[in-house]
Formats: sequence, structure tokens, C-alpha cells
Amino acid sequence: MDRSRLEAFSDGVFAVAITLLALNLTVEGPAGKLWLGGQLSAKWPAFAGYLISFLTIGIIWVNHHALVRSIKQVDRVLLFVNQILLIFVVLIPFGTATMADYLPQNSSSARLAMVLYSGIFLGMSAGFGAILEWTLRTGHVYHPLPPEQHWPARRRFVGGALVYVISTVVAAFSAPAAFVLISVVAVYYIFERTPAAPGDGEEEKPPA
Repeated sequence: MDRSRLEAFSDGVFAVAITLLALNLTVEGPAGKLWLGGQLSAKWPAFAGYLISFLTIGIIWVNHHALVRSIKQVDRVLLFVNQILLIFVVLIPFGTATMADYLPQNSSSARLAMVLYSGIFLGMSAGFGAILEWTLRTGHVYHPLPPEQHWPARRRFVGGALVYVISTVVAAFSAPAAFVLISVVAVYYIFERTPAAPGDGEEEKPPA
């Protein structure tokens, strides 16, 4: 398959998922019990969840682009590995909406909702890590990384997975604390410049 088809399909999924996040940003309107300012204030978990989820999907999209542009040949394995990532990306709007509905209560349901939210991000990170691992273990990239650079690349690209594991555990005890941990990952990767992906750089052009 042409690499551009893989990237175009993935971009479409990212775009749909990031758009669906906004569907949870609603207010009751003039018929509501609270005035508009009160309604907006009461919806703060939805706005906070929207921001963090939007940034996280955006970060994954940027890093996914960096990996895909290094690939010179797409095989069947990569197609299915890429779908693992997309499965969890599509679940992010659902996880965000569920978390936002229950977070203010910090009840057992709120903690379960946060476990779900953290677990979705963990699955997304694992899917992205699987794509990275494919680029490291196959010869289908333009400029493969030498073996001594494999672990540094793994740590930088999927380091957030460890925090997602911790946040999933923490969520079972405190939903707000878990949400803070997830937020820290998003903020970190905004300011942390991810190093070159395996094979990153100018693509080799076939001889004329």
C-alpha cells in the first residue's frame, strides 16, 4: 500500500476524534436553572477534559506524522498495528465525556470514569509504541536508527505511557489526582521537542 493512504486514513480518524470532543461542550440554555455564567462554571470538567484531550490527540498526530514520513514501505503488519492506535484515539471523546460527567463528584463512579479515561490514553500510547517498535525492527524506513539509539527513542516517544500506568492506578483512589497527572503529560510534550524519528529526514529519491 502507498504510505500516503495510511497517513490520509489516520489523519481522517484524528480529525474526526478531535472534532467529536466538542460535542460534550453544551449548556442548558435560557431554560436552565442557572444563568449562563453558572452553567459555564458548572461545566469546567468538560472544558478541562476537552483541552487536555485535544492537546493529547494533537501531540499524537504530530508524532505519528514524524514516524510515518520516515517509512518507505507499508506492510500488512503495520496496517493492523496502526489500527491499534486508532482504536484508542476514537475512544478518547467517549472517555472524555464520561470523565467530565463524573469528575466533580469524586465518587466511586468518578474514579471508575477516570480509570477508563487513563486506560484509553494508556492504550493509545501502547499503540503508538507498537508503531515505533515496527520502525525500529524492520528495514522499511529511509534511515534506520543504530541499535544504541533504540532505547533513547523509545523513552522519548512513549515515555508518557509510564505516567498513564501510574494515573490509572491513582485513579482508583483519587480521580482529580489522576487527571492532574494526565494533564502534566500533555503539557510536558507540548514544550518537549521530540527528537528525530527513525529514518527522519529527507526521503531518498529513486534514481532517474
